[in-house]
Amino acid sequence: MLEAGTLSRVIPQRKGSNRLPFPPTTRRKFIRVAVTAGVAALAADTTLIEPNHPRIVRQEIALRRWPDRLEGFTIALLSDFHYDPYFSVHPLRASIDIINDLHPSLIVLTGDFVSVPYLGNRAKAASAAEPCAQLLRQMKAPYGLWAVMGNHDALTDSHRIADSLGSVGIQVLDNRSVPIEGNGARFWLTGVDDVLEGNADVDAAVHSIPANESVILLAHEPDYADYVARYPVDMQLSGHSHGGQMRVPFVGPLWLPELGKRYVWGLYRIGRLTLYTNPGLGTVGAPVRMNCPPEITFLTLRRSVG
Repeated sequence: MLEAGTLSRVIPQRKGSNRLPFPPTTRRKFIRVAVTAGVAALAADTTLIEPNHPRIVRQEIALRRWPDRLEGFTIALLSDFHYDPYFSVHPLRASIDIINDLHPSLIVLTGDFVSVPYLGNRAKAASAAEPCAQLLRQMKAPYGLWAVMGNHDALTDSHRIADSLGSVGIQVLDNRSVPIEGNGARFWLTGVDDVLEGNADVDAAVHSIPANESVILLAHEPDYADYVARYPVDMQLSGHSHGGQMRVPFVGPLWLPELGKRYVWGLYRIGRLTLYTNPGLGTVGAPVRMNCPPEITFLTLRRSVG
């Protein structure tokens, strides 16, 4: 046992030994450190966390002309993949198991499988559709996977992209409709080419559909709904807007694309037309999302009462 005074001999006393072993933090320095830490945390969240973790949004949709025998039919909606091997690949990979665990009846993909490059060969950029398609093919649904082109697809090489999708069994609807039949009933799945590039023709797509049969339209740009509402279409499914991608509290989206400014994200009614805008899986421009996570939309369809 140490005798009194031994500690003072073992640990030499320094002049001013009652001071802290580090200098006190001033208010200004504390604020600077806190702000730096906050910015770093925000940067990590918007680039590493939020963009890579898709969430499931479930919606029950009642349609006036929906067949009784297809009550509870489900559709998984994905959009805006903007495939690249560094950033947007991650939410796409994460979506595969999620989608397959949901067991949707049908899967729809509303465009922008690739991105238009700021520099370089646009046609070459379409080659990104091939690895994108290889991932998408892992998603399963008994009524198949169906797609339309987006504006980025149209501005690169939409034929190559459509071929890449078709080679793995994903059918592209280019201003045409197909009947989806089950349980002794049917509805029509319709798709139009990209609107911004002037290739969409909803009139050609729906003109041969029998009256009073339910129609679901795939169109990349959501604001096209104002035009589609003139036709006997029950529901339009879209993407394109990315939900704004960067949404600042009390401010809203920092930027929205043409034909994606009116119906930005979520469920809308335009006359008798129901519209759902998906905010996308991937990112365009900066690989960041803020208050706008990637989304898998899971729709359950029912016949409306009255």
